[in-house]
Amino acid sequence: MSYDRETDIMMLELSKAKITHAEQTGQIIIHFSKTNKPVLLEILDASGVMASFLKSSLRAKKEMFQPL
Repeated sequence: MSYDRETDIMMLELSKAKITHAEQTGQIIIHFSKTNKPVLLEILDASGVMASFLKSSLRAKKEMFQPL
């Protein structure tokens, strides 16, 4: 895993396979191998994406533990 503060991009290397193509969905780019296995995930605007993820997770956890 690596993070570039200047561009605010987080990269998660999943495999050492050669990348042949990529697909983007929102702020996430998934790079695939020739056999369509994920090789690398790029998270654009990583600080914003992670903040949103954490807020959603905390909200869900809070709702789980509220009395009925």
